Amino acid sequence: MPAVGAFAIIPSNDLMAAIPFWERLGFERAGGTEDYIIMSGWSCELHLTQAGQGEWRVPEAHNPFGVFIRTPDVAAIAARVDDLVIRPGGLLRHREWGLYEVGIAGPDGLLVRVGWPSALMA
Repeated sequence: MPAVGAFAIIPSNDLMAAIPFWERLGFERAGGTEDYIIMSGWSCELHLTQAGQGEWRVPEAHNPFGVFIRTPDVAAIAARVDDLVIRPGGLLRHREWGLYEVGIAGPDGLLVRVGWPSALMA
């Protein structure tokens, strides 16, 4: 039975080059086509799509896109990609807004935040 929810659609300038990043985070390809990839992992789903050309390319220097992965497995994901953790601001820690989270540098300058409510951390 498919999960109910909202899922991010993430454009990538080089879709095939983006897939290894998501696999490294612990996602696996779950379907899609050549230019639209569905990935799942950590009880989450995300969709990757090939960005267009010209004004439809993702502006890597100032990428306006981001994705937040809500999972209690924050530390496990951060450990998989320690070299991509945004420092100093993205270090794994409890934030003043009530989340235990980390910021990760993704493909095309994408900000990937992974977090879970601090109050629910064991």
